[in-house]
Amino acid sequence: MNKDQVKGVAKEIAGKVQEDAGKLVGSKNQQIKGLGKQISGKSEKTYGDAKEVIKDSNKRP
Repeated sequence: MNKDQVKGVAKEIAGKVQEDAGKLVGSKNQQIKGLGKQISGKSEKTYGDAKEVIKDSNKRP
């Protein structure tokens, strides 16, 4: 697991919390911001996953 994967998962979790908080207080703006963070986090995690695949493929003889 690399730092991009960790940061991506952390952003996803933070985004979910923000979205849920927005729902709780009735703020569409906070919900949208939370969804945006989740999307950003998923993208960063996917990038980290790709880096791991490349790194692993370079280790193989």
